[in-house]
Amino acid sequence: MKLYLVPTPVGNLGDMTYRAVEVLKGVDLVLAEDTRTSRVVMQHYGIDTPLQAYHIFNEHQTLQRVIDRLLSGMDIALVTDAGTPGISDPGFLLVREAVKNDIPVETLPGATAFVPALVDSGLPCDRFVFLGFLPHKKGRQTAVRNLAEESRTMIIYESPFRLVKLLEELIEVLGEEREVSVSREISKIHAETARGTLREVCDHFLAKEVKGEIVVVVAGRSDKQKESEQEEGLGEPFDNEQKNR
Repeated sequence: MKLYLVPTPVGNLGDMTYRAVEVLKGVDLVLAEDTRTSRVVMQHYGIDTPLQAYHIFNEHQTLQRVIDRLLSGMDIALVTDAGTPGISDPGFLLVREAVKNDIPVETLPGATAFVPALVDSGLPCDRFVFLGFLPHKKGRQTAVRNLAEESRTMIIYESPFRLVKLLEELIEVLGEEREVSVSREISKIHAETARGTLREVCDHFLAKEVKGEIVVVVAGRSDKQKESEQEEGLGEPFDNEQKNR
């Protein structure tokens, strides 16, 4: 028995590893965030292993049944729609429960969206913090405000529909001149990385329709920026009253 976490391509189907294909062919069952999406990948590589839905809306209800199957001796692989399971996708609960039950867990190296976006940004990669998706409503202002003190490079996932809003919020807290890199459609035909100041990149996406999965990479605060922001009064909490002025 073993639980495998298998990364799948974030864009180009050619980004699948040989070992990922071997594992998916060899296990007894593949748990998929969206069976329709995963079936496309599996058909491309001639994988006919049975698929079962496992996603954020059913993971609590199906978790114990999956653990029972593993304990019975089955080898099971978990995949998500794109990238590495557990990174802003289902996976954590299953891994935690497997570890509690002494079930071997193996995560294969492979595709994930934030690593190429970080390296491609031109911003420091030696120290960074991955923030995933910020809260949509409750706690969002606090989450954005807390970024003001962060000195490491920051990585944020965002939907195309909220990208401009996020950039505008970052401008309020970090200032227009903070460096940022926004990557979308990574590894796909229409892949794009926009680099510059927060104002420049915000204006770039204001002028076009935004599509695809988004990774925002923001420079951390340097000592020089800290002094400048203190002089200009930036980095202070923003609230709805300030936003409506």
